[in-house]
Amino acid sequence: MLARTLTASLFGVEAFPVTVEADVAGGLPQLTIVGLPTGAVREAADRVRSALHRSQLEWPAGRITINLAPADLRKDGTGLDLAIAVGIVAGQGDWPAGKLDGTAFFAELSLSGAVRWVPGTLAAARELARKGVTRFFTAWDGAAEASLVPGLEVVAVESLAEAVAILRDGRAMRACPPPPPRAAGSEPPVPDLADVRGQLRARRALEVAAAGGHNLLLFGPPGSGKTMLARRLPGLLPAPDRREALEITLIASCSGLSRPDGLMKRRPFRAPHHTITPAGLVGGGRIPRAGEVTLAHGGVLFLDEIAECRREVVDLLRQPLEEGIVLLSRSGRTAAFPAHFLFVAAMNPCPCGYRGDPARPCTCTPPAVDRYRSRISGPLLDRIDLHVEVPRMDPADLRGDQPGESTAAVRERVLAARRAQQERYRKSRYRVNADLDGRALRKYCRPTSDAARLLEQAMRRLALSARAHDRILRVARTLADLAGESTIATDRMAEAIGYRGLDRPVGELG
Repeated sequence: MLARTLTASLFGVEAFPVTVEADVAGGLPQLTIVGLPTGAVREAADRVRSALHRSQLEWPAGRITINLAPADLRKDGTGLDLAIAVGIVAGQGDWPAGKLDGTAFFAELSLSGAVRWVPGTLAAARELARKGVTRFFTAWDGAAEASLVPGLEVVAVESLAEAVAILRDGRAMRACPPPPPRAAGSEPPVPDLADVRGQLRARRALEVAAAGGHNLLLFGPPGSGKTMLARRLPGLLPAPDRREALEITLIASCSGLSRPDGLMKRRPFRAPHHTITPAGLVGGGRIPRAGEVTLAHGGVLFLDEIAECRREVVDLLRQPLEEGIVLLSRSGRTAAFPAHFLFVAAMNPCPCGYRGDPARPCTCTPPAVDRYRSRISGPLLDRIDLHVEVPRMDPADLRGDQPGESTAAVRERVLAARRAQQERYRKSRYRVNADLDGRALRKYCRPTSDAARLLEQAMRRLALSARAHDRILRVARTLADLAGESTIATDRMAEAIGYRGLDRPVGELG
């Protein structure tokens, strides 16, 4: 007898529907899975056989053929286990007609018949609901994220036997479990900007970056507080709205990072080590997997010691920084990974780390500094709006008992600037000033005549590129928003130009 069940397989951070056709016929006992299965899917044969046996369900004595349609797309992951098992049970006959209509399954089976959560449950539930599925069987651990899909009845089961009993015998379904409450203190506290002493210019740059969505590069001697500052940036950003939170949760789910309590309400902060590989940064693999740029989508990607990263790895950031997406092609298919994040990097000013430091002499020659700085290519540097020096801390600032301005106070100004941008761009596709391009720049970032002349002079003196010109305008627009001003005046333009610190010749640094 032939039975059909529905499930899904992941490709990147998206899922595609898979129809499991289970043909149970006479002949020598054998189980064959066809339809381009990967090793994890082929191994389902052993998991399903043991799960049926432990669940007191009959294993057919004849030949079993499992076809995964569409047969020309490679299937990966263990989420097909439950659909294959139910298909084998239904293929033995004595199954009420229509019981599998509009029903899909996505979960892994253990050898004991227990049902386990699988990464990508939210992506599978969303895609299957789009294709008309109304009932979705999954593990209890994945029920909360699957329930985020509107109009989908989520059936959480603990075992294969329970799933079969609900389908075949009409056993009453248990209510889908509510998300477990988060214990007090389970979430790590957000680092507070009040902990940072001094560094007023760098603190101001954090505020500007958060308000306008601008990329930021911090450079200064070791121990000046670059990493401490970067880790406080997420606390300045507005909370994600529901659409953004769903995107963040979906990416985390496909990467195995989601929580059992459903929607992720914090923006991600990713800080990979400088030895990261190309696949680790932008994604890769035969079945594409998300890299750090995608895991940071909607949040912050921080690269410490960026000059120590391999240049060919760092240059891979150019496309996602410009377009907010990573495209990976595999065997005629292209996986699209969202990668719209706020980029923050930190580096020393020179190989020894003390160029311009008043307390310790620099031992580097100008050519050595040039070689060190050239590890960050000009095109990548052009895509970073703010280059800010973080100098050595003054001992008097460290001894002071007066805390700096808190994250909450700065965040209020950031939110006010963001609201001004939302109002200004409400009829366009832009969200923040950093998104502005060509025609929008000319429309929304009009400086006064004096400010325009100042920018022109800076372009000639620093030999800035056209991209740097546009980024200065965007930053100046954000500075005006923070000040509640409608036009870009000279003082805002001068401050924006001052944030292009690494566009100056080496001899002028420090």
